[in-house]
Amino acid sequence: MIPLLIAHQDAEIGDQLASMVKEYTGYDCAVCTSESETLVLLRRRPEIQPRLLLTQLEGEGLDGFNLGAALSENYPGLQTLFCPPYAAAAQRMEISPSKVFPEPIDGERLVTTIERSIRMIPGAPDLFHVLDLLQLCCLARRSGALQMVTGGLSGTVYFREGRLLHAETPGAEGKEALVELTSWPEVEFAYDRGLVAPTVTLKANWDELLIEAMTERQRRALPDWRR
Repeated sequence: MIPLLIAHQDAEIGDQLASMVKEYTGYDCAVCTSESETLVLLRRRPEIQPRLLLTQLEGEGLDGFNLGAALSENYPGLQTLFCPPYAAAAQRMEISPSKVFPEPIDGERLVTTIERSIRMIPGAPDLFHVLDLLQLCCLARRSGALQMVTGGLSGTVYFREGRLLHAETPGAEGKEALVELTSWPEVEFAYDRGLVAPTVTLKANWDELLIEAMTERQRRALPDWRR
């Protein structure tokens, strides 16, 4: 069994990541350079059985969201880590634990996350922090919609070229929905590039909106006499 699968359009970078993972964890990795190559490899080598996917979010012939969704149908409990198309210095928020690894990749954090992910019970859900997903989509200048669920809760956030346009939950929309979403524990998600915002309720910069939502969430958690 080969528990780790690395998908990166640059084969040299993929091999370097595989060597690092092997050296520090002992786990073997299979390396692919596109979605099609990954799917062909898994059909030809059923012994791979990946428990974890480390994938480039965007590359020639490669969309990490699409690949993760496709593989999760055949490999329940697959955990996914993303290498985004922006540098670590571009991040506005530090999120822990994070499943996003911009360059330069923090090797120690990557190894720790891989170890934790591999040791999860088989079939465990692939969970992400809401802020991790929103920052990833905004900095990667994504368009479409991010649908998130946790327990019996669900919500959707719409983007256009990395701008937050609209957020909604069953009981709220706009900034109020963002406050609710940022209060959730870790979530499962689905991304749909083709969905368009039904309306525009968010007009500030994405980082300002998220910081404002977090601040309001923290304020509401205080007792009345401290607000």
